[in-house]
Amino acid sequence: MNKLLKTHRWLITRRIVQFSILFLFVSSNLFGWKVLTGDLSTAKVLDSFHLADPYMVTQIFATGYIVAADTLIGALIVFLFYALIGGRAFCSWVCPINIVTESASRLRKILTLYRENIKVPIKRNVRYWLLALSIVLSFLTGVAAFEIISPIGMLHRGVIFGFGFGIAAIIFLFFFDLFVLQNGWCGYLCPLGAFYSLTNRFSIFKIKHTVENCTACNKCFMVCPEKQVLGIINKQSGRITGGECTNCGRCVEVCEDNSLKFSINNYKKNKLIR
Repeated sequence: MNKLLKTHRWLITRRIVQFSILFLFVSSNLFGWKVLTGDLSTAKVLDSFHLADPYMVTQIFATGYIVAADTLIGALIVFLFYALIGGRAFCSWVCPINIVTESASRLRKILTLYRENIKVPIKRNVRYWLLALSIVLSFLTGVAAFEIISPIGMLHRGVIFGFGFGIAAIIFLFFFDLFVLQNGWCGYLCPLGAFYSLTNRFSIFKIKHTVENCTACNKCFMVCPEKQVLGIINKQSGRITGGECTNCGRCVEVCEDNSLKFSINNYKKNKLIR
């Protein structure tokens, strides 16, 4: 039991955070609580100040519409939090789609589908093209393009207010990740993940690798949803600086050599604090 908890400690913590956030949003609709009202696009905290999705606000700017001051400030707060502190943590610690895609990934293993992906003409940089396309379409159509089709919004609003036909998109994503391409949506297609990847360069929390402890077991590669960020593994000590890292902590959990751990970057001294 202790080993199970150790190898899943960050996963358990992430699920607690994700379901707690969902519960607070749902409770605002069911019980009238004012802790978190709204949804992940625009929310009000403790009935006093607003938070907003900076990617959504960027799309609105592209449409030419004026953004309310409280929404703009809320988007700036969220942007600065992830850019300077959390990195791309939204994807693994907040986003409800993460629960769906990781469930599909685990089921692949149970069903012995954990094999080489079906060959599909998709590269990881496609999400950046979709990010750019969503801004262009927002400009051309006058509508926040991604928000109309976002499975993140469909799932989150569905949990809070009730599902409609949007549930079909969530089911499709689950089976796409299960049978076609592991981590297909989050790792290859999601423009919101691409947006936060671009803001991740200077975030404080990073994974630190100590090459002296590393035995090259490569367990981190087996669990990482963004394997391309692990370029320094087995080679040198230092931070994992790839913008696509979601700070999910899975590599830290499975590393029995104590070679990987969360660290805080000390910019003043240009080194990591354990």
